[in-house]
Amino acid sequence: MKSLKLVSLLFFFTVFVACHSASNGQTPKAVKISFEQKYPNENDPDWREDKNGNYESHFKKDGIHYRADFSPKGYWIETEQSIKKKDLPQTILKILKSDYEDVKIVEIEKVDHFQKGVFYDVEIKKDGKKRDLEFSENGQLLNQ
Repeated sequence: MKSLKLVSLLFFFTVFVACHSASNGQTPKAVKISFEQKYPNENDPDWREDKNGNYESHFKKDGIHYRADFSPKGYWIETEQSIKKKDLPQTILKILKSDYEDVKIVEIEKVDHFQKGVFYDVEIKKDGKKRDLEFSENGQLLNQ
């Protein structure tokens, strides 16, 4: 009797996991097609679904790591690339030095966004609070 309960429990667990994986683990075909059109020579991205239901492709191009985001219908949203502080445009480096010298820089990304174009996202931390600063290439702060 115990083995029958155990087998039944394992059966239902297996079915649950299989159904759950099938519904949540698939990247829509429209997303894959859009990715292939935008990045024709990249054929093996790692896909993840983010908290907003969009799909993130993680891939390397010329040894550099990228993350490109797509809507479930396949619309490209943005592509991000982590960069080092020294790789920021000089105008942004000057602004960070003069206006944000007392903050810790957590992360820096170069972003190409479907609406905003290219900008730099500098994540800072001050007094335990994180905040993103978005700069245009010429140093204009985009988010106030």
